[in-house]
Amino acid sequence: MADRLAPGDTAPDFTLPDDTGSEVTLGDLRGRKVIVYFYPAAMTPGCTTQACDFSENLDALATDGYTVLGISPDTPEKLATFREKEHLTVPLLSDADRSVMTAWGAFGEKKLYGKTVEGVIRSTVVLAEDGTVSHAWYNVKATGHVAKLRRDLGLGE
Repeated sequence: MADRLAPGDTAPDFTLPDDTGSEVTLGDLRGRKVIVYFYPAAMTPGCTTQACDFSENLDALATDGYTVLGISPDTPEKLATFREKEHLTVPLLSDADRSVMTAWGAFGEKKLYGKTVEGVIRSTVVLAEDGTVSHAWYNVKATGHVAKLRRDLGLGE
């Protein structure tokens, strides 16, 4: 497992397919503040709660100057189904080989129901306009995460 990112680190660049099959490159977003959140699996209860929460807050986050990207190991086809089923507006990216998650410290050992397993660590990383990490949270809770994120970033509710 790669080390977790911390404030001041330069975020590893990536290019990943979105749910339409188009490629999204992080470097293309330089000059903008970016929220990247990693989640284990589309269409599971916690991940649905989190994706809906980000979608419901997407306009407000954009008004505050943030671009949001959700990343999971799901295929673009599964992400498209997830988007349609849940009416999601947040961009969803596929990291099928988990290489981006690993580079960002969002894949590795975690506790699941008291057992140590290897998997996606629910995480959120906020990048400044220059691509450096301003905030990084690992093992976040799906429910209420966006409200906590907004508070931690000093944004209005």
